Amino acid sequence: MNYAIVIFLVLLSGLFSGLTLGLLSLDKNELKRKIALGDKKAKKVYSVRKRGNLLLCTLLLGNVGVNSTLAIFLGNIASGVVAGFAATGLIVIFGEIIPQATFARYALQVGAKTAWLVKFFMIILSPICWPIAWVLDKALGEEMQTVYSKKELMKIVQEHKSSKHSDVDADEEKIIEGALSYSDKTAEQIMTPRTVVFALDINTNLDKKTLTKIKNEGFTRIPVYKQSIDNAVGVLYVKDLINIKSGTKVKNIYEKEKAIEVQKEIKLDELLPLFIKSKTHLALVKDEYQGLEGVVTLEDLIEEILQQEIIDETDKVADMQKKAKNKPKKP
Repeated sequence: MNYAIVIFLVLLSGLFSGLTLGLLSLDKNELKRKIALGDKKAKKVYSVRKRGNLLLCTLLLGNVGVNSTLAIFLGNIASGVVAGFAATGLIVIFGEIIPQATFARYALQVGAKTAWLVKFFMIILSPICWPIAWVLDKALGEEMQTVYSKKELMKIVQEHKSSKHSDVDADEEKIIEGALSYSDKTAEQIMTPRTVVFALDINTNLDKKTLTKIKNEGFTRIPVYKQSIDNAVGVLYVKDLINIKSGTKVKNIYEKEKAIEVQKEIKLDELLPLFIKSKTHLALVKDEYQGLEGVVTLEDLIEEILQQEIIDETDKVADMQKKAKNKPKKP
């Protein structure tokens, strides 16, 4: 009979020990997210995990009580020294190591199946555990929420992509990384530099030669300036050139005030709302003296988020910054 009780107590000790490590390792906010996504296991576990200090007191008190009782029964079976070694060995191997190793890996699954049992012990031991848990709640406050930095989130996404159990693929990883990192970049880092900006003077005649050049450049929006490229006055939309008469001047068809002006230091997460609010896709990047540094399009910004060049049928050059670097310098 005593042997049966010892085996039962060892199993109960392992249950308390494993649940202590497994349930308390589960983050409450993570469980809430899983519940919002319809995870029934998380819902069962959260019912006992939401009161962290009460759960901790219940499991620790149960574990200590079981281990003390186990030592007493072993003392009745064997001598003091033998009982001591036997109790230590049984508790360490079967009451600590094995259950903790198992519960740490399958905390959610085991926790969901044993939630009813944990609730039972919480009710039985509440006269002792509830006051202690109440004091801990008041003294320590709410559990600290786990908050990840952007770099940590990107690392998590990379780990998910590498895991066979994740449904995050390489393309999704690039997009998530781009969305998390684009706010740290500036307009200067993605702009088309001034040296390769294609712009037209307001008085330019749209003759056959000019129209051919516009077609060869492949841009859909062209900055329009007056006298100097630093003095932009609007944007010419290539779609407006359909059926235009040869010799028409740019000033007769361009759109005034259709490009926003920004400083090169502006962050991309500040630039995106400007594009949306102004309902335009072109930004002129200016220096501190209002000189033109380059141009940024909404497409440039989206490419930065997607981490991929968007090449359409009109694009002639994929990377304008690379073109600017390779452009021969004038003697």
